[in-house]
Amino acid sequence: MRNLWVGDGLGSVHRGLVRSTTWLTRWVLAIAVLSLAVPVSAQVDPSGTITRSPAEIVKNYVRLDMKGARLDAMSFDALRPYIDWNEEPAWRSVVVIQDVDVPEDYRKWEIINNLEVVIPVTFHVRGSVHFDTAVFVPEEKTEEVRFHVKGVRNELWRIVAPMVPPHIGLKRMLNFVREAELHEQDASQRAVLAVLADSLRKSK
Repeated sequence: MRNLWVGDGLGSVHRGLVRSTTWLTRWVLAIAVLSLAVPVSAQVDPSGTITRSPAEIVKNYVRLDMKGARLDAMSFDALRPYIDWNEEPAWRSVVVIQDVDVPEDYRKWEIINNLEVVIPVTFHVRGSVHFDTAVFVPEEKTEEVRFHVKGVRNELWRIVAPMVPPHIGLKRMLNFVREAELHEQDASQRAVLAVLADSLRKSK
C-alpha cells in the first residue's frame, strides 16, 4: 500500500509533515479503536452487519477521517470495516473542516432498495491545505457529499462511493502541522510550516 498522503515529486516540506504525523496518526487511531473517539451509542459492530443502521457506518468513517485516519497508509486497516475499496490515490491536498453532520433520520436519505441507500453528509468547510505548496487556502462553505452505501459480501454495509479527498478537522490539522514544525530539522522548512500553522490558527 502506498502512502495516502504524499505523491511522487513532492518536496521535503511535505515529507517532513508525513514523518512527524506518522506516530501521531497511530496514536489517534489507537484512541479511536479503543472507543474513546466515538461515543458508545454511535459505535458500529466491526462486521458492519445489515442489522445496524448504514448511517452508523458513514458516521464512524467520517469521524475517523476527521481525526486524520486517512493521512497515512499504515492507518488504512482502521477504515476497512466501513469501505468497499482497497486503496486510495496519493492525495495532494486535504479539505479542512469545522464539523460534519450525518443524518440518522432515514427520511433524509435516498433509499434505492432495502440493501442500497444514499446518505447526504454535510461538511462545514474552512478551506484546504495543498501539499505541493504547503499553503492553507481559506474557503468557508458548506459541502454536501452523498455517500452511497450498499449491502455487500454476506450482507455487510459498506460505503462504495464516492472516494473524496480526506476531510480533516481544523484542530487536528493544526496539531499535525505543529508537530511537523517541532520535528523539522531544516530552518527554512520550519519557517514554511510556521506560516502554515499561523494561517490555520487564524481561521479558527
